[in-house]
Amino acid sequence: MSTTCEHLREAADRAPEPGRADGCEDCLAAGERAWAHLRMCTECGHVGCCDSSPHKHATAHFHQTSHPVVRSFEPGESWTWCYVDEQLRP
Repeated sequence: MSTTCEHLREAADRAPEPGRADGCEDCLAAGERAWAHLRMCTECGHVGCCDSSPHKHATAHFHQTSHPVVRSFEPGESWTWCYVDEQLRP
């Protein structure tokens, strides 16, 4: 039986702040709409694009801030991912 990492156990189930749910914040700031899927940081609510997207802004946000957990920001998906421990919580 696998154990869930501490980051995933402590991750907040937060909603994004108003205005953040329109897409990848960094892509939109650059005037782009090239994301494949969206991820939301559970610590600060930053919405970034996934690693299948050209700019991989969700992972870049992790490297810049050390915020360890993102959750899918796609309709119908509720999983979370820890970058530090590379664990998924379905």
